[in-house]
Amino acid sequence: MSTDASLSVHPDRLFPADPGTRDIARRIYAGIADLPIISPHGHVPPQWLADDTPFTDPTSLLISPDHYVTRLLHAAGVPLTALGVDRKPLTEEQSRRAWRLFCSHWPLYRGTPVRFWMESVLHDIFGVATRPSAATSDAIYDTIAAALASDEFRPRALMRRFGISVLATTDDPSDDLAEHTRLRDDPDFTPRVLPTFRPDKYLEPAGRRWPDLLDTLAAASGIDTCDYPGFIAALENRRRYFVEHGAVSADHSHADAVTLTLEEAEASRIFTAARAGIATEAEATALRRHLLVEMARMSVEDGLVMTLHPGVFRNHHAPTAQQFGPDTGHDIPVAGEYTSGLRHLLDRFGTAEGFHLVLFTLDEATLSREIAPLAGFYPSVYIGAPWWFLDAPEAARRFRGAVTETAGFSRTSGFIDDTRAFCSIPARHDMARRVDSGYLAELVVSHRLDLDEAIETAADLVLAQPRKAFKL
Repeated sequence: MSTDASLSVHPDRLFPADPGTRDIARRIYAGIADLPIISPHGHVPPQWLADDTPFTDPTSLLISPDHYVTRLLHAAGVPLTALGVDRKPLTEEQSRRAWRLFCSHWPLYRGTPVRFWMESVLHDIFGVATRPSAATSDAIYDTIAAALASDEFRPRALMRRFGISVLATTDDPSDDLAEHTRLRDDPDFTPRVLPTFRPDKYLEPAGRRWPDLLDTLAAASGIDTCDYPGFIAALENRRRYFVEHGAVSADHSHADAVTLTLEEAEASRIFTAARAGIATEAEATALRRHLLVEMARMSVEDGLVMTLHPGVFRNHHAPTAQQFGPDTGHDIPVAGEYTSGLRHLLDRFGTAEGFHLVLFTLDEATLSREIAPLAGFYPSVYIGAPWWFLDAPEAARRFRGAVTETAGFSRTSGFIDDTRAFCSIPARHDMARRVDSGYLAELVVSHRLDLDEAIETAADLVLAQPRKAFKL
C-alpha cells in the first residue's frame, strides 16, 4: 500500500449504487445535510463544555475514550494500557506512541463504521489529507495537535461548528449537576445540554457496592434509605431534581427487559435482606424487575421519557474489568426478549397519558418480531434507533426495512449517537442521514412514496421524531 495515499470522503458515500436512485438520494439528503443535530442520548462529559477546557492531545480525544476504536486494536494484540484506556493522563510520548499504533493498524477498520466516522473526523474536522499508516502517523498527529492548540477546537467552539442544538449527557442520580447549572445560566452558551437520569446501579440489589450506593443516595436526597419506602422516596426526590435541572429522560440498561410487581411487604423484605447482603440471587433479580416497573410509574408521574436498552453482558472479560473498569470494549450483546417481559409494565402504563418508552435492542431479530409490533400498537412505545454494535450503515438499512412496514416512521426515535467520542457526533449523524436518504430514495423509485413525501419524512427523522419521542 502506498504510504502517501490520500484521504478523501466521497460526496456520494453510502448512497445507492443505481444512478437514478442515487440522484434522488442526493436530492433528499441535500434538504437535511445541514439541519441541526439533536443528540438526546449520549455520554459526553458535561465538564468538557462547562469548563471549555482545551483537549490535551489527539489520543486522549479520539482513541482512549472510544471503545469502538480500542476493542479491535485489542483483538489484534495491542494492550489497552498502550492506548491510554486506564484513564491516566498521557505524556506526549505516550500519546504519540498510541497514535502510531492506531495508524499502523488502520487496515483493521476496513468496512467498519469506525472507518467511516474516523475518515470524516480526520478529513472534515482536522483537514487531514493523507491516509493513516505507520509512515503518516506522526504528520497526522502533528496536524491534529496543532489544531487542538487553537481556540477554534475547544469544546464549545466545536459544539457550535457541529451544529449541535441539543446534547444529552448521562448522569448519576446523586450528581449535583453543577456543570449543567453553569451551562444553563451562561448567556453566551445557547445549545441545550441536558442531564439524563441513569439509575442502573441503584436498581441492582445484587451489586457489591449497593449498600454504599444507598447511603450516597440518602446523602444526595436528604432522605433516609434504610428501608424500602425511604429508598423509593429518595429516587423520586432525585428524579424531580433532574427534571428541575432540565432532564427529559431516564436511561435504563439491565440484563433483561422482564418486569413484575411485588407486594409492598415482599419488596420491603427483599430490600432489607439485600441491604444486609443476604438476599438470594433470585430475590435480587425479582426486586430489580419490580423496580423497573416503579421507574415506569415515576415516569408517568414526573414526565421523564423512559429509555430501555437491555441485553448486554457487561464486563465480559473479568481481568480487563478489574484492571480498567467498565465501558472499555468488552461488553457483549446477548439475545433479547420484549413481548412477554414487558407485558406487565405495558398492562399498567402502556396507554398512560404522556408516558414514553423508547426501546433499544442489540438483537436485530427483535426489531421486526417484537419491538415494531409493540410500537405499532402502544401509544407509549417508540422504537430506538440502531445503537452500539448496530449503529453501522448496513444495520441502519436493515433497521428501516425491519420496522417501517409494521410501525412506519412516526414510531421511531430519530438517530441516537450514544457516544463518548465527541468529534464523531457529526459523522455518526451524517451516516444516519445518508442511509435514510438512500432508503427513502428506494421507496420513491419503487413508487411507494412521492418525492415530496420522502423529503418531508427525511426532515422529520432528523428533527421532528427525536423532539416528539424525547419531549423536546
